[in-house]
Amino acid sequence: MSRDLRKGSHTVSSLTCDVVWVTKYRFKVLKGDVQKRCRELLIQICEAEGIDILKGVVSSDHVHMHIEYAPKQNVSSILKSFKGRTSRKLQMEFPEIKARYWGQHFWASGYGVWSRGNITDKMVNEYLEHHRKKDGDDDSNFILE
Repeated sequence: MSRDLRKGSHTVSSLTCDVVWVTKYRFKVLKGDVQKRCRELLIQICEAEGIDILKGVVSSDHVHMHIEYAPKQNVSSILKSFKGRTSRKLQMEFPEIKARYWGQHFWASGYGVWSRGNITDKMVNEYLEHHRKKDGDDDSNFILE
């Protein structure tokens, strides 16, 4: 995966994660024009918020996206934006959805998120072991265990 790093005035980062959220009651309502509009809205939100979509799919009852975001952002706020804006817009534009989802809750509560990275647990452990054994001096490295 050779992406450019995101660079800020004081940061260099590559924060990515997979996010998944489902429609309320897992109703298969993301079809046809609704599905296309949901996709458009998610792309607009990402462009406005500076989020890169690395991959994604809008299925009939859920959305799954692999995104890259800035360190100043957090996943819960990103998902709040995705779910809140798409729910409001889709219910405004498609009356049949608003009728089906009384109470204006289009998405189920909660979401799934999994982080991804360029390094493995094995690489981190090897790095830490290397620095742990680097000097025999007890004062040089403070071991956290």
